[in-house]
Amino acid sequence: MAWLVLNRPGQRNALSADLLADLEAALQKMLADKAVRVVILAGSGGHFCAGQDLSERDPRQLDKMPDLEAVQKQLYHPILARIAEADKPVIAAVDGIAAGAGAGLALHCDLVLASKEARFYLAFARLGLAVDAGLGWHLVRQLGRARTAGLLMTGGSLSAEEAHAAGLVSRVCEGSAQEAAADLAAQLAAGPQQALAEIKLLCRQAGQLDFAAYLQAEAAGQGRAGAHPDYAEGVLAFLQKRAAEFG
Repeated sequence: MAWLVLNRPGQRNALSADLLADLEAALQKMLADKAVRVVILAGSGGHFCAGQDLSERDPRQLDKMPDLEAVQKQLYHPILARIAEADKPVIAAVDGIAAGAGAGLALHCDLVLASKEARFYLAFARLGLAVDAGLGWHLVRQLGRARTAGLLMTGGSLSAEEAHAAGLVSRVCEGSAQEAAADLAAQLAAGPQQALAEIKLLCRQAGQLDFAAYLQAEAAGQGRAGAHPDYAEGVLAFLQKRAAEFG
């Protein structure tokens, strides 16, 4: 497994332009490394991420406010694409605050573990903004249009338990989300990598394809998994009543 830790604890890991560029570069490297089977995205200092670093947006220090459409396309979208398109699981370990774009990054991961004290803040409207980092896409699909609009328009938030009940969070942890993520990553790293890659792909496609197209994708994914040596090992281990040893 590999860890990607947002490391600006004094700013609750707020996302500066430099941090976003470093994150994208690190993701590219880790996701291309065949020795890395699982990636964990976490924050330092007891929090996940406070969202965009607004000190970079101080209108007193700028001739004009930045083009946020360009910022999204250049800095955020490549990160979201790498997480979605990676052929390995990416786990978000959310302790403390996950706000704004930080919540978007967390909820875009394949698996989201949150401590009981974690909270997802959606305060865009309080800053005069809409929503970004793909967050609206995930919220509407899990919460519905009306509840999502209510949360975004009022700058509301979700507790870890509320996010879990809505299907946004995989598990609420009694202790540290990072400790739970390390245990889960170790389990997944020992698992059948081709099968996990196909499951990840199909889970993402299921919300995008109509049923007929999804069935075709599902059959193709099962075909690829079934042709991999891990399937033969899994069947043999089942018949021999032992733990499978996947390659």
